[in-house]
Amino acid sequence: MTGVKAVIFDMYDTLVQNSPTLWRSTFNEICQTQQLDLDGQTLWDTWKAKEINFREERYGPSYPFKTYEQAWHECFTEVFREINQGDASHATSLAMRDQGNRPLFHEVLEVITKLYNGGVIRIGLLSNADNKALGSLIRSHGLAFHQIMSSETAQAYKPISRAFELMLEGLQIPASECLYVGDSQHDDVLGAKLVGMRAAWVNRNNGVLNASLPSPDYEISDLRGLFTILGLE
Repeated sequence: MTGVKAVIFDMYDTLVQNSPTLWRSTFNEICQTQQLDLDGQTLWDTWKAKEINFREERYGPSYPFKTYEQAWHECFTEVFREINQGDASHATSLAMRDQGNRPLFHEVLEVITKLYNGGVIRIGLLSNADNKALGSLIRSHGLAFHQIMSSETAQAYKPISRAFELMLEGLQIPASECLYVGDSQHDDVLGAKLVGMRAAWVNRNNGVLNASLPSPDYEISDLRGLFTILGLE
């Protein structure tokens, strides 16, 4: 593949693991430290139903932007009001701590380092995340990018075009010469296509594409597949 001057990555479930199993550990800790009358799985299920509503509503043109910290605090507040116990601020602080504390997939450091040090392709990071969490992940894993954009900085969540457009402005590279890499067909592939980027879908778990959404230009099982796409093998 020729003509790519920038590769832009998503963070969660693309570079770092962010599975429900990891989140259930956080919610177990919340229940234990607050001595709640329910277990972590029940708290997770109840909270997640409310958090999904936030994710669905946040793309509306009239919906006011909220950081994850703000939205998650509201979700915890609703849950704890229903069960008449719990400290929403404490629960939110633990959730935000763990948004910024996630393990890398095994091949990520090798791929990011090779691309960054190659000196030919610029590397970007565009993620739906709060700044504090994103910065923590970048520092703790020693990742390097030429341009970083969070949803908090953009005041918009992928696939809204504003987030992608601000990344392009920062890189000073046309969309047609950028490849976006992410695990979500909705947030990543759709968002990239809306602004004219090519998209590589990271399909680590043998997922099936949604026919109602744009198809990616490439499908890879992990980031090492980028070496083939970019002709760097």
